[in-house]
Amino acid sequence: MTPLETTLSAFHFLRPLMLLGLVPLALIWWRQRRPARSDIASETAIASHLLAALRVDQTRNRRLHPIDLIALCLTLIIIAASGPTWSRVPTPFAAQTAPMVVALKVTPSMQNPDLAPNRLDRAKHKIQDLLSMRAGARTALIAYSGSAHSVVPMTEDGAVIQPYLEGLDPEIMPVEGNTPLAALNLALDALSRETTPGGVLFVLDDIATADVSQLIETAADTPVAFLIALPQDQTLPALSGSDVRVVIVTPDPSDLRQLERGFQAAYQQSQLLNGTQPWQDRGLLLIWPAILLLMFWFRRGVAVQWALLFVLCLILPAKQAQADGIKDWFFTPDQQGWLAYRNKDYDTAADRFADPYLRGVAQYRDGQYETAAQTLAQIDTADAAFVQGMAHIKSRGYRDGVRAFERALDLDPGHSGARTNLPVAEQIVTYVERVREQSDTGEDSGIGADEVVYDNEAGKGADTELQAPVEDGDGHLSTEQWMNTVDTRTGDFLKQRFRLEAAGNTQ
Repeated sequence: MTPLETTLSAFHFLRPLMLLGLVPLALIWWRQRRPARSDIASETAIASHLLAALRVDQTRNRRLHPIDLIALCLTLIIIAASGPTWSRVPTPFAAQTAPMVVALKVTPSMQNPDLAPNRLDRAKHKIQDLLSMRAGARTALIAYSGSAHSVVPMTEDGAVIQPYLEGLDPEIMPVEGNTPLAALNLALDALSRETTPGGVLFVLDDIATADVSQLIETAADTPVAFLIALPQDQTLPALSGSDVRVVIVTPDPSDLRQLERGFQAAYQQSQLLNGTQPWQDRGLLLIWPAILLLMFWFRRGVAVQWALLFVLCLILPAKQAQADGIKDWFFTPDQQGWLAYRNKDYDTAADRFADPYLRGVAQYRDGQYETAAQTLAQIDTADAAFVQGMAHIKSRGYRDGVRAFERALDLDPGHSGARTNLPVAEQIVTYVERVREQSDTGEDSGIGADEVVYDNEAGKGADTELQAPVEDGDGHLSTEQWMNTVDTRTGDFLKQRFRLEAAGNTQ
């Protein structure tokens, strides 16, 4: 289903009884616009050629009259008051797009240089662009050839995926072949653990017709799309005529925008089924054209000339506060914050939001984890406690995160986010304390070593110092120093892990 079809299927009015106001409005308009009844007596008493010359403006009923303008303006206001809607109020903490699993084919055929520099590298570049386009959205990466392997699980941070994506090469795949169905099964398993439905994107250069039929049958209601890493003059006969979305790689981002629109429709559809979220009143969109029509009421011959005072009362704020710009005339601070938030300008959104919960969420998105935790600590709701817990986890305050998740569950025992993340946070605290105990050697690493500090409120183990690379003058490690601490390449790590997984599947 396309985004337009999704919107049309969800369109309804929140206050449909307000539409009854259109009935008297239509009667008044018809009464004013109907032609005046001619005097039959006068028509019979005056010669027809004289009567035609005496009649004034015979086409006046065809022109636009003031009553037409007023009726149109009042129609817009009545429809706006009825509350038209086609979407639910978005959850601030949720990514505004569907989860996606990217399944990349990693075979020798993907090294064909007919698509410069080669098919695999072009596919990697497209996936990187897709991650940038979907900033903040949940994305997972799967690599497949003769076997399928999860490279990176679902994450909102595209930077985590990039080094693993660069390490993918046909040489690290343990089994030769082409098994997209195995990749689909892994993708469906990852999507089954998500709270909202998502889709699967296959990035490949070839697929068999039998595999296409199996993919469609296995995917069922899960959207599946194909990004074809081939030159523009080549196609895949196996995908021609199928109902799945097929997009050929293009030099510009148009192919990715086309794919994202399809997955965005899937997310919107899932949001419509979320009965816990209220419907978003879209009536405000009709108020602006109504205000523009009000401007024509000041023309000579059009009534309601006192409308100027009425319009000024609508658009100018009554408060005597300072005006940071023209936006303050039309938008509240929270509305300005939402505009910045939707544009992913979270720093500006945090400054604009007056609502402390929205401000805390924007600070969390902007990476101000400690500030966000302080802001959300003032709010006594389960959602605020949950986001506060996530902020503590991000800033490595694991025990504080556990407390926040427990508080969220006390306020709302059915909160799915807190219920899912609480055991994970508890495991992290347990792991940190266990490592602390195991590293309690009592050795002195010497002067000049950096101390690694963990969240260890229980006081288990002793403080152990670990030798770290020497920092430069500004207190940061240089790029070369960080690279010297890496034990192996990402590709080597993936190669070893894939081989272990393949060996385990054959036993």
